[in-house]
Amino acid sequence: MDAFDLFRKLGSGAKFDLKRFGKDAQRFKVGLNAKHITTSTYGRLLLRETQGIYVNLRPEMLPHDIPDPISTFEELQKEYDLDPRIVQNIKAAGFQTPTPIQMQAIPLMMLKREILASAPTGSGKTMAFCLPLLAHLRQPLNKGFRALIISPTRELATQTHRELLKLSDGVGFRVHMINKGVEAVKKYGPKTAKKFDILVTTPNRLIYLLNQDPPAINLSSVEWLVVDESDKLFEEGKTGFREQLATIFLACTSPKIRRVLFSATFATDVEQWCKLNLDNLVCVNIGPRNSAAETVEQQLLFVGSENGKLLAMRNLIKQGFLPPVLVFVQSIDRARELFHELVYEGINVDVIHADRTQQQRDNVVSSFRSGKIWVLICTALMARGIDFKGINLVINYDFPTTAVEYIHRIGRTGRAGHKGKAYAPWQSIANVIKKAGCPVPDYMIGLKKIKR
Repeated sequence: MDAFDLFRKLGSGAKFDLKRFGKDAQRFKVGLNAKHITTSTYGRLLLRETQGIYVNLRPEMLPHDIPDPISTFEELQKEYDLDPRIVQNIKAAGFQTPTPIQMQAIPLMMLKREILASAPTGSGKTMAFCLPLLAHLRQPLNKGFRALIISPTRELATQTHRELLKLSDGVGFRVHMINKGVEAVKKYGPKTAKKFDILVTTPNRLIYLLNQDPPAINLSSVEWLVVDESDKLFEEGKTGFREQLATIFLACTSPKIRRVLFSATFATDVEQWCKLNLDNLVCVNIGPRNSAAETVEQQLLFVGSENGKLLAMRNLIKQGFLPPVLVFVQSIDRARELFHELVYEGINVDVIHADRTQQQRDNVVSSFRSGKIWVLICTALMARGIDFKGINLVINYDFPTTAVEYIHRIGRTGRAGHKGKAYAPWQSIANVIKKAGCPVPDYMIGLKKIKR
């Protein structure tokens, strides 16, 4: 029995004795109604603490403006009237209890709050925003798109689209994804019957449709706008996304619009943007900011030189390994080079990067998921959001430029509570690894950067 189960048992059926402690409640102006009291609010506060859930409010907001975290998926049906078929789909997918980000983000969205949520990779963020969307939409309507999800890559959009289809199975929601701009103009144009509910897309494809004359898509019925992996879209070198997001915001003209942003890492510029543009923002962080998941066993390898990387890689292959394995490199050229080195090592290896066609990338992803490919070499394209089931090992052949990118890379393993390993032949990330509770040699912590 872990702490979560213990507190749930201790808090079960607990009630606040208003007759006995009414004066105390009045003295401290506890803003709780009977519904909150009978669901054991104090046990929920302990639950929030034990799960590492941190909630930051605007100065004008009070703590009781924040709903209690949920502890079971059944609560969504009882308290928020979630369709029982969706609850059944959750169970059928093997999810027994909510993850920390789901515990707090879901009730916030159910109360139509605008949030900025940050949680480690593999912690269930996709379901954290998908379930409230499905609950609010309730049933299919011929009003056009009522929910819009923006993803940084087509691969992540495809994954989110697939997740929504599984969760809404049997309910009848029409979940769409923009594949080709020309076809989308005909499919979503002003003369269509508006028989769709949820749209998942990348920003560029959506902007293409909005820039048509007249606009080839109508977003006036959108009630929820979700930006997934928001820090990726806001990162340095992608300032144009702010203008794209402004265009999308202006197209979503419904007075009911609510906006939420999710990411695995915390970025100050994203928070500042949200404070300026969102209403009564609530920030939710799971665990320390910009930390790696504890389910990933991290290890630093000293390789000495560039040639040492390839030697270490070949030694790993000779020693034997348990696939599937993801190998990250810093550029397309490096991906090609490593592929040509490993293709003769007798292992099923392939490579994925932005220069390959969409069909080639889809085929590689499909083969990797099915186990036909054991080792997949990739660039940063695949470091965000893609959820391959059961990745056993992540190798940072070339080290990322930032600690944030490192966190996203190793987050491809150790997902949904499963254990995983991550190797890195570098010392600059030693503090991140040590912070996650993994062993790091003292000499690596003490190494000074070489001045160039």
